[in-house]
Amino acid sequence: MTTLRDIPAVHEILSRPAIAALSAECGVEYATSVVREVLNEVREELRAGGSLGDVEERIAAAIRRGIAPTLRPVINATGVILHTNLGRAPLSADAVRAVTEAAAGYTNLEYDLAAGKRGKRDVHAAALLKRLLGVPAIVVNNNAAAVFLVLHEIAGGGEAIVSRGELVEIGGSFRVPDIMRESGAILREVGTTNRTRVSDYQQAACENTRLLLRVHPSNFQVVGFTERPSLEELSKAAKEIGVPLVEDLGSGCLFDLPGAMAPEPQVAASLRAGVDLVTFSCDKLLGGPQAGIIAGRADLVERVRKSPLFRALRAGRLTYAALGATLLSWVAGRLSDLPVVRMIRMSPEEIAVRAQALTAALARIGWSIELRPGESVAGGGSTPGQTLLTTLVSIADPSCSAAELERRLRAGSTPVIARVEEDRLLIDLRTVFPEQDATLIEVLKKCNHR
Repeated sequence: MTTLRDIPAVHEILSRPAIAALSAECGVEYATSVVREVLNEVREELRAGGSLGDVEERIAAAIRRGIAPTLRPVINATGVILHTNLGRAPLSADAVRAVTEAAAGYTNLEYDLAAGKRGKRDVHAAALLKRLLGVPAIVVNNNAAAVFLVLHEIAGGGEAIVSRGELVEIGGSFRVPDIMRESGAILREVGTTNRTRVSDYQQAACENTRLLLRVHPSNFQVVGFTERPSLEELSKAAKEIGVPLVEDLGSGCLFDLPGAMAPEPQVAASLRAGVDLVTFSCDKLLGGPQAGIIAGRADLVERVRKSPLFRALRAGRLTYAALGATLLSWVAGRLSDLPVVRMIRMSPEEIAVRAQALTAALARIGWSIELRPGESVAGGGSTPGQTLLTTLVSIADPSCSAAELERRLRAGSTPVIARVEEDRLLIDLRTVFPEQDATLIEVLKKCNHR
Protein backbone atom coordinates (compact mmCIF):
# COMPACT_ATOMS: atom_id res chain seq x y z
CA MET A 1 0.00 0.00 0.00
CA THR A 2 1.34 3.42 -0.96
CA THR A 3 1.88 5.83 1.93
CA LEU A 4 3.01 9.44 2.23
CA ARG A 5 6.50 8.15 3.04
CA ASP A 6 6.72 6.77 -0.52
CA ILE A 7 6.63 10.27 -1.98
CA PRO A 8 10.15 11.23 -3.08
CA ALA A 9 11.81 14.26 -1.53
CA VAL A 10 12.09 17.55 -3.43
CA HIS A 11 15.89 17.36 -3.71
CA GLU A 12 15.66 13.79 -4.99
CA ILE A 13 13.24 14.76 -7.75
CA LEU A 14 15.39 17.73 -8.75
CA SER A 15 18.47 15.50 -9.08
CA ARG A 16 16.86 13.17 -11.61
CA PRO A 17 18.23 13.72 -15.17
CA ALA A 18 14.94 14.63 -16.88
CA ILE A 19 13.97 17.16 -14.21
CA ALA A 20 17.52 18.52 -14.00
CA ALA A 21 17.46 19.18 -17.76
CA LEU A 22 14.18 21.06 -17.43
CA SER A 23 15.60 22.99 -14.45
CA ALA A 24 18.48 24.16 -16.61
CA GLU A 25 15.94 25.49 -19.10
CA CYS A 26 13.56 27.26 -16.74
CA GLY A 27 15.73 27.87 -13.65
CA VAL A 28 16.07 25.87 -10.45
CA GLU A 29 13.84 28.21 -8.46
CA TYR A 30 10.93 27.82 -10.86
CA ALA A 31 11.41 24.04 -11.15
CA THR A 32 11.55 23.71 -7.35
CA SER A 33 8.27 25.60 -6.94
CA VAL A 34 6.56 23.32 -9.46
CA VAL A 35 7.94 20.19 -7.77
CA ARG A 36 6.55 21.35 -4.42
CA GLU A 37 3.16 22.19 -5.94
CA VAL A 38 2.83 18.79 -7.58
CA LEU A 39 4.01 16.91 -4.50
CA ASN A 40 1.41 18.75 -2.41
CA GLU A 41 -1.26 17.66 -4.90
CA VAL A 42 -0.01 14.06 -4.68
CA ARG A 43 -0.19 14.13 -0.86
CA GLU A 44 -3.81 15.30 -0.98
CA GLU A 45 -4.69 12.60 -3.49
CA LEU A 46 -3.07 9.89 -1.35
CA ARG A 47 -4.97 11.08 1.72
CA ALA A 48 -8.15 10.80 -0.34
CA GLY A 49 -7.33 7.19 -1.26
CA GLY A 50 -5.61 7.79 -4.60
CA SER A 51 -2.49 6.18 -6.01
CA LEU A 52 1.03 7.56 -6.33
CA GLY A 53 1.45 7.18 -10.10
CA ASP A 54 4.49 8.37 -12.05
CA VAL A 55 5.40 11.46 -10.03
CA GLU A 56 8.45 12.32 -12.11
CA GLU A 57 6.53 12.35 -15.40
CA ARG A 58 3.75 14.35 -13.81
CA ILE A 59 6.21 16.97 -12.59
CA ALA A 60 8.01 17.07 -15.93
CA ALA A 61 4.68 17.63 -17.71
CA ALA A 62 3.76 20.42 -15.29
CA ILE A 63 7.09 22.17 -15.90
CA ARG A 64 6.72 21.86 -19.68
CA ARG A 65 3.20 23.30 -19.54
CA GLY A 66 4.38 26.20 -17.42
CA ILE A 67 7.21 27.26 -19.71
CA ALA A 68 5.52 26.58 -23.05
CA PRO A 69 4.51 29.80 -24.86
CA THR A 70 0.78 30.42 -24.72
CA LEU A 71 0.83 32.46 -27.93
CA ARG A 72 1.28 29.85 -30.65
CA PRO A 73 1.12 29.83 -34.45
CA VAL A 74 -1.98 28.09 -35.79
CA ILE A 75 -3.26 27.14 -39.24
CA ASN A 76 -6.45 29.04 -39.99
CA ALA A 77 -8.61 26.67 -42.05
CA THR A 78 -11.90 28.42 -41.26
CA GLY A 79 -12.13 30.61 -44.36
CA VAL A 80 -12.52 33.70 -42.14
CA ILE A 81 -9.76 35.97 -43.42
CA LEU A 82 -9.72 38.57 -40.63
CA HIS A 83 -10.40 36.13 -37.80
CA THR A 84 -10.35 38.29 -34.66
CA ASN A 85 -9.69 35.33 -32.36
CA LEU A 86 -6.73 34.28 -34.51
CA GLY A 87 -5.07 37.72 -34.66
CA ARG A 88 -6.79 39.21 -37.72
CA ALA A 89 -4.46 40.26 -40.56
CA PRO A 90 -1.27 38.23 -41.12
CA LEU A 91 1.65 40.53 -41.86
CA SER A 92 3.45 40.77 -45.18
CA ALA A 93 7.00 39.44 -45.53
CA ASP A 94 8.29 43.03 -45.63
CA ALA A 95 6.46 43.87 -42.42
CA VAL A 96 7.84 40.77 -40.69
CA ARG A 97 11.39 41.74 -41.69
CA ALA A 98 10.82 45.29 -40.43
CA VAL A 99 9.57 44.02 -37.07
CA THR A 100 12.52 41.65 -36.73
CA GLU A 101 15.02 44.44 -37.40
CA ALA A 102 13.28 46.82 -35.00
CA ALA A 103 13.03 44.18 -32.26
CA ALA A 104 16.67 43.07 -32.44
CA GLY A 105 18.23 46.32 -31.26
CA TYR A 106 17.75 50.00 -30.62
CA THR A 107 15.86 52.27 -33.01
CA ASN A 108 15.34 56.00 -33.48
CA LEU A 109 11.75 55.66 -32.26
CA GLU A 110 11.75 59.11 -30.64
CA TYR A 111 15.10 60.44 -31.74
CA ASP A 112 15.67 62.94 -34.55
CA LEU A 113 18.87 61.74 -36.20
CA ALA A 114 19.33 64.94 -38.22
CA ALA A 115 18.87 67.29 -35.26
CA GLY A 116 20.57 65.04 -32.73
CA LYS A 117 17.81 65.42 -30.16
CA ARG A 118 14.49 63.98 -29.06
CA GLY A 119 11.96 63.64 -31.84
CA LYS A 120 8.39 62.41 -32.34
CA ARG A 121 7.41 58.82 -33.07
CA ASP A 122 4.60 60.08 -35.32
CA VAL A 123 7.05 60.64 -38.17
CA HIS A 124 7.47 56.92 -38.77
CA ALA A 125 3.97 56.68 -40.29
CA ALA A 126 2.97 60.30 -40.89
CA ALA A 127 4.64 60.83 -44.25
CA LEU A 128 3.25 57.67 -45.85
CA LEU A 129 -0.23 58.29 -44.45
CA LYS A 130 -0.13 61.86 -45.74
CA ARG A 131 0.97 60.55 -49.14
CA LEU A 132 -1.92 58.07 -49.22
CA LEU A 133 -4.71 60.18 -47.73
CA GLY A 134 -3.59 63.74 -48.28
CA VAL A 135 -4.19 64.70 -44.64
CA PRO A 136 -2.27 64.46 -41.34
CA ALA A 137 -2.71 61.32 -39.25
CA ILE A 138 -1.58 59.84 -35.93
CA VAL A 139 -1.36 56.29 -34.66
CA VAL A 140 -2.72 54.76 -31.45
CA ASN A 141 -2.86 51.14 -30.30
CA ASN A 142 -6.22 50.18 -31.88
CA ASN A 143 -9.36 51.67 -33.37
CA ALA A 144 -11.29 51.53 -30.10
CA ALA A 145 -8.57 53.72 -28.61
CA ALA A 146 -8.81 56.06 -31.61
CA VAL A 147 -12.57 56.50 -31.18
CA PHE A 148 -12.21 56.94 -27.42
CA LEU A 149 -9.44 59.51 -27.75
CA VAL A 150 -11.31 61.61 -30.34
CA LEU A 151 -14.50 61.59 -28.30
CA HIS A 152 -12.66 62.41 -25.08
CA GLU A 153 -10.72 65.31 -26.53
CA ILE A 154 -13.33 66.87 -28.81
CA ALA A 155 -16.65 65.95 -27.21
CA GLY A 156 -15.71 65.39 -23.54
CA GLY A 157 -18.26 67.18 -21.33
CA GLY A 158 -20.43 67.94 -24.35
CA GLU A 159 -22.80 66.10 -26.64
CA ALA A 160 -21.99 63.85 -29.58
CA ILE A 161 -24.95 63.28 -31.87
CA VAL A 162 -25.26 59.80 -33.40
CA SER A 163 -27.99 57.84 -35.16
CA ARG A 164 -29.74 55.12 -33.18
CA GLY A 165 -29.06 52.77 -36.07
CA GLU A 166 -25.31 53.16 -35.51
CA LEU A 167 -25.11 52.36 -31.79
CA VAL A 168 -23.43 49.09 -32.59
CA GLU A 169 -21.70 46.35 -30.63
CA ILE A 170 -18.81 44.49 -32.25
CA GLY A 171 -16.63 41.61 -31.04
CA GLY A 172 -15.33 41.63 -27.49
CA SER A 173 -18.38 43.57 -26.23
CA PHE A 174 -17.13 46.83 -27.76
CA ARG A 175 -20.25 49.02 -27.61
CA VAL A 176 -20.34 52.53 -29.01
CA PRO A 177 -22.53 53.86 -26.15
CA ASP A 178 -20.10 52.45 -23.58
CA ILE A 179 -17.08 54.00 -25.29
CA MET A 180 -18.88 57.35 -25.45
CA ARG A 181 -19.77 57.22 -21.77
CA GLU A 182 -16.23 56.34 -20.71
CA SER A 183 -14.82 59.12 -22.91
CA GLY A 184 -16.85 61.74 -21.08
CA ALA A 185 -18.97 62.55 -24.12
CA ILE A 186 -22.72 62.72 -23.71
CA LEU A 187 -24.61 60.50 -26.12
CA ARG A 188 -27.41 62.23 -28.02
CA GLU A 189 -29.38 59.68 -30.02
CA VAL A 190 -31.37 60.74 -33.08
CA GLY A 191 -33.58 59.03 -35.64
CA THR A 192 -34.68 55.43 -35.43
CA THR A 193 -32.99 52.07 -35.90
CA ASN A 194 -33.75 51.97 -39.61
CA ARG A 195 -34.30 55.60 -40.64
CA THR A 196 -32.34 58.74 -39.76
CA ARG A 197 -32.44 62.02 -41.66
CA VAL A 198 -30.21 65.09 -41.73
CA SER A 199 -33.02 67.03 -40.08
CA ASP A 200 -32.76 64.74 -37.04
CA TYR A 201 -29.17 65.90 -36.48
CA GLN A 202 -30.06 69.54 -37.10
CA GLN A 203 -33.00 69.50 -34.68
CA ALA A 204 -30.91 67.82 -31.95
CA ALA A 205 -28.06 70.35 -32.16
CA CYS A 206 -27.71 72.79 -29.27
CA GLU A 207 -25.08 74.96 -27.60
CA ASN A 208 -23.64 71.84 -25.95
CA THR A 209 -23.13 69.92 -29.21
CA ARG A 210 -19.46 69.14 -29.84
CA LEU A 211 -19.53 66.83 -32.86
CA LEU A 212 -21.61 64.66 -35.18
CA LEU A 213 -20.58 61.00 -35.13
CA ARG A 214 -21.04 58.56 -37.99
CA VAL A 215 -20.37 54.87 -37.22
CA HIS A 216 -19.97 52.20 -39.88
CA PRO A 217 -22.17 49.23 -38.82
CA SER A 218 -19.24 46.86 -39.63
CA ASN A 219 -20.70 43.48 -38.74
CA PHE A 220 -24.36 43.74 -39.76
CA GLN A 221 -26.65 45.27 -42.36
CA VAL A 222 -29.95 47.12 -42.07
CA VAL A 223 -31.99 46.45 -45.20
CA GLY A 224 -35.47 47.17 -46.42
CA PHE A 225 -37.28 50.33 -45.30
CA THR A 226 -34.16 52.34 -44.45
CA GLU A 227 -32.77 55.83 -44.81
CA ARG A 228 -29.41 57.30 -43.95
CA PRO A 229 -27.98 60.70 -44.92
CA SER A 230 -24.94 60.81 -47.18
CA LEU A 231 -21.61 61.96 -45.82
CA GLU A 232 -21.85 65.07 -47.98
CA GLU A 233 -25.19 65.93 -46.37
CA LEU A 234 -23.84 65.30 -42.89
CA SER A 235 -20.72 67.35 -43.61
CA LYS A 236 -22.83 70.29 -44.72
CA ALA A 237 -25.00 70.00 -41.59
CA ALA A 238 -21.93 69.82 -39.35
CA LYS A 239 -20.54 73.01 -40.90
CA GLU A 240 -23.88 74.78 -40.40
CA ILE A 241 -23.96 73.70 -36.76
CA GLY A 242 -20.29 74.62 -36.36
CA VAL A 243 -18.94 71.27 -35.16
CA PRO A 244 -16.72 68.56 -36.70
CA LEU A 245 -18.05 65.46 -38.43
CA VAL A 246 -16.25 62.35 -37.14
CA GLU A 247 -16.55 58.92 -38.75
CA ASP A 248 -15.57 55.58 -37.25
CA LEU A 249 -14.88 53.45 -40.30
CA GLY A 250 -13.39 50.47 -38.50
CA SER A 251 -12.35 48.20 -41.37
CA GLY A 252 -9.53 50.40 -42.68
CA CYS A 253 -10.14 50.07 -46.42
CA LEU A 254 -8.09 52.96 -47.80
CA PHE A 255 -9.29 52.65 -51.39
CA ASP A 256 -11.36 50.30 -53.50
CA LEU A 257 -9.80 46.84 -53.84
CA PRO A 258 -10.26 45.86 -57.51
CA GLY A 259 -11.24 42.25 -58.04
CA ALA A 260 -12.39 41.84 -54.45
CA MET A 261 -15.82 41.61 -52.84
CA ALA A 262 -18.50 44.30 -52.77
CA PRO A 263 -17.12 47.77 -52.04
CA GLU A 264 -16.42 48.61 -48.40
CA PRO A 265 -16.60 52.26 -47.25
CA GLN A 266 -13.24 53.82 -48.04
CA VAL A 267 -11.17 56.18 -45.91
CA ALA A 268 -10.14 58.34 -48.86
CA ALA A 269 -13.76 58.66 -50.06
CA SER A 270 -14.93 59.75 -46.60
CA LEU A 271 -12.29 62.46 -46.43
CA ARG A 272 -13.25 63.68 -49.91
CA ALA A 273 -16.89 63.79 -48.82
CA GLY A 274 -16.04 66.28 -46.08
CA VAL A 275 -15.53 64.15 -42.97
CA ASP A 276 -13.30 66.11 -40.58
CA LEU A 277 -11.80 63.13 -38.72
CA VAL A 278 -11.79 59.47 -39.68
CA THR A 279 -10.74 56.61 -37.40
CA PHE A 280 -9.98 53.09 -38.63
CA SER A 281 -8.16 49.85 -37.84
CA CYS A 282 -4.80 48.83 -39.27
CA ASP A 283 -5.17 45.07 -38.80
CA LYS A 284 -8.26 44.60 -40.97
CA LEU A 285 -8.48 45.43 -44.68
CA LEU A 286 -5.37 47.60 -44.42
CA GLY A 287 -3.50 44.35 -43.81
CA GLY A 288 -1.14 45.62 -41.10
CA PRO A 289 -0.51 45.27 -37.35
CA GLN A 290 -2.96 46.03 -34.56
CA ALA A 291 -3.23 49.82 -34.43
CA GLY A 292 -5.73 52.61 -34.91
CA ILE A 293 -5.42 55.65 -37.17
CA ILE A 294 -6.89 59.11 -36.61
CA ALA A 295 -6.73 61.13 -39.84
CA GLY A 296 -8.23 64.39 -41.07
CA ARG A 297 -8.19 68.12 -40.42
CA ALA A 298 -4.76 69.27 -39.29
CA ASP A 299 -6.02 71.37 -36.35
CA LEU A 300 -8.16 68.53 -35.00
CA VAL A 301 -5.43 65.90 -35.41
CA GLU A 302 -2.97 68.14 -33.56
CA ARG A 303 -5.50 68.82 -30.82
CA VAL A 304 -6.01 65.08 -30.29
CA ARG A 305 -2.27 64.49 -30.41
CA LYS A 306 -1.70 66.97 -27.57
CA SER A 307 -4.16 65.19 -25.30
CA PRO A 308 -2.46 63.64 -22.23
CA LEU A 309 -4.26 60.39 -23.10
CA PHE A 310 -2.43 60.15 -26.42
CA ARG A 311 0.70 59.03 -24.58
CA ALA A 312 -1.24 56.31 -22.77
CA LEU A 313 -2.72 55.01 -26.03
CA ARG A 314 0.25 55.42 -28.37
CA ALA A 315 1.79 52.62 -30.40
CA GLY A 316 5.25 51.09 -29.88
CA ARG A 317 8.24 50.58 -32.17
CA LEU A 318 7.22 47.15 -33.43
CA THR A 319 3.84 48.48 -34.48
CA TYR A 320 5.44 51.40 -36.31
CA ALA A 321 7.88 49.07 -38.04
CA ALA A 322 5.13 46.77 -39.32
CA LEU A 323 2.81 49.64 -40.18
CA GLY A 324 5.49 51.48 -42.13
CA ALA A 325 6.20 48.45 -44.30
CA THR A 326 2.47 47.87 -44.84
CA LEU A 327 1.82 51.47 -45.83
CA LEU A 328 4.73 51.36 -48.25
CA SER A 329 3.06 48.43 -50.02
CA TRP A 330 -0.03 50.61 -50.47
CA VAL A 331 1.99 53.61 -51.67
CA ALA A 332 3.94 51.47 -54.16
CA GLY A 333 0.80 49.71 -55.38
CA ARG A 334 2.16 46.31 -54.32
CA LEU A 335 -1.10 45.13 -52.79
CA SER A 336 -0.38 41.53 -53.71
CA ASP A 337 2.38 41.66 -51.06
CA LEU A 338 -0.34 41.82 -48.39
CA PRO A 339 -1.68 38.38 -47.35
CA VAL A 340 -5.16 39.77 -46.68
CA VAL A 341 -5.46 41.14 -50.20
CA ARG A 342 -4.10 37.91 -51.71
CA MET A 343 -6.65 35.85 -49.81
CA ILE A 344 -9.53 38.11 -50.82
CA ARG A 345 -8.48 37.98 -54.48
CA MET A 346 -7.87 34.23 -54.55
CA SER A 347 -10.12 32.68 -57.18
CA PRO A 348 -12.41 29.72 -56.49
CA GLU A 349 -10.56 27.83 -59.24
CA GLU A 350 -7.20 28.30 -57.52
CA ILE A 351 -8.64 27.04 -54.24
CA ALA A 352 -10.27 24.09 -56.01
CA VAL A 353 -6.91 22.93 -57.43
CA ARG A 354 -5.34 22.97 -53.97
CA ALA A 355 -8.40 21.26 -52.46
CA GLN A 356 -8.15 18.46 -55.02
CA ALA A 357 -4.47 17.97 -54.19
CA LEU A 358 -5.31 17.83 -50.47
CA THR A 359 -8.05 15.28 -51.11
CA ALA A 360 -5.72 13.11 -53.19
CA ALA A 361 -3.08 13.16 -50.42
CA LEU A 362 -5.68 12.05 -47.86
CA ALA A 363 -7.47 9.53 -50.08
CA ARG A 364 -6.07 6.41 -48.39
CA ILE A 365 -6.65 7.49 -44.81
CA GLY A 366 -10.10 5.92 -44.50
CA TRP A 367 -12.13 9.09 -44.00
CA SER A 368 -15.13 10.11 -46.03
CA ILE A 369 -13.73 13.05 -48.00
CA GLU A 370 -15.58 15.15 -50.55
CA LEU A 371 -15.29 18.56 -52.14
CA ARG A 372 -18.23 20.89 -51.94
CA PRO A 373 -18.87 24.52 -52.92
CA GLY A 374 -18.87 26.97 -50.05
CA GLU A 375 -18.28 30.53 -48.96
CA SER A 376 -15.46 32.41 -47.25
CA VAL A 377 -15.89 35.72 -45.44
CA ALA A 378 -13.66 38.70 -44.74
CA GLY A 379 -14.51 38.70 -41.02
CA GLY A 380 -13.26 41.20 -38.46
CA GLY A 381 -16.36 43.33 -38.92
CA SER A 382 -15.60 43.98 -42.59
CA THR A 383 -17.97 43.67 -45.58
CA PRO A 384 -20.99 42.35 -43.61
CA GLY A 385 -23.27 40.13 -45.66
CA GLN A 386 -20.67 39.68 -48.40
CA THR A 387 -19.05 36.32 -49.16
CA LEU A 388 -16.40 34.84 -51.45
CA LEU A 389 -16.98 31.61 -53.35
CA THR A 390 -14.66 28.80 -52.33
CA THR A 391 -14.21 25.02 -52.41
CA LEU A 392 -14.50 23.26 -49.06
CA VAL A 393 -12.80 19.99 -48.16
CA SER A 394 -15.48 18.12 -46.20
CA ILE A 395 -14.23 15.33 -43.92
CA ALA A 396 -16.08 12.72 -41.85
CA ASP A 397 -14.54 9.93 -39.78
CA PRO A 398 -16.69 6.82 -39.14
CA SER A 399 -14.88 6.22 -35.86
CA CYS A 400 -15.49 9.63 -34.26
CA SER A 401 -17.65 12.73 -34.49
CA ALA A 402 -16.69 15.86 -36.38
CA ALA A 403 -16.49 17.68 -33.05
CA GLU A 404 -13.94 15.16 -31.78
CA LEU A 405 -11.94 15.43 -34.99
CA GLU A 406 -11.95 19.21 -34.67
CA ARG A 407 -10.70 18.87 -31.08
CA ARG A 408 -7.85 16.61 -32.22
CA LEU A 409 -6.80 19.17 -34.81
CA ARG A 410 -6.71 21.90 -32.17
CA ALA A 411 -4.70 19.72 -29.79
CA GLY A 412 -1.83 18.98 -32.16
CA SER A 413 1.69 20.37 -32.06
CA THR A 414 0.61 22.62 -34.94
CA PRO A 415 -2.99 23.51 -34.05
CA VAL A 416 -5.43 23.63 -36.97
CA ILE A 417 -8.62 25.65 -36.55
CA ALA A 418 -11.45 24.45 -38.79
CA ARG A 419 -15.25 24.58 -39.07
CA VAL A 420 -17.84 21.94 -38.16
CA GLU A 421 -21.19 21.80 -39.95
CA GLU A 422 -23.70 18.94 -40.07
CA ASP A 423 -21.24 16.61 -38.32
CA ARG A 424 -18.55 17.11 -40.96
CA LEU A 425 -15.23 18.90 -40.57
CA LEU A 426 -14.79 21.64 -43.16
CA ILE A 427 -11.42 22.90 -44.38
CA ASP A 428 -11.32 26.17 -46.37
CA LEU A 429 -7.91 26.61 -47.99
CA ARG A 430 -8.48 30.30 -48.73
CA THR A 431 -7.02 31.14 -45.32
CA VAL A 432 -4.35 28.43 -45.35
CA PHE A 433 -1.06 29.68 -46.76
CA PRO A 434 0.04 27.50 -49.72
CA GLU A 435 3.29 26.71 -47.93
CA GLN A 436 1.20 25.29 -45.04
CA ASP A 437 -0.54 22.69 -47.22
CA ALA A 438 2.07 20.00 -46.53
CA THR A 439 1.91 20.61 -42.78
CA LEU A 440 -1.89 20.50 -42.88
CA ILE A 441 -1.76 17.12 -44.63
CA GLU A 442 0.61 15.70 -42.00
CA VAL A 443 -1.57 17.01 -39.15
CA LEU A 444 -4.68 15.45 -40.69
CA LYS A 445 -2.91 12.12 -41.20
CA LYS A 446 -1.76 12.03 -37.56
CA CYS A 447 -5.27 12.80 -36.35
CA ASN A 448 -6.54 9.73 -38.12
CA HIS A 449 -4.25 7.45 -36.11
CA ARG A 450 -5.08 8.62 -32.61
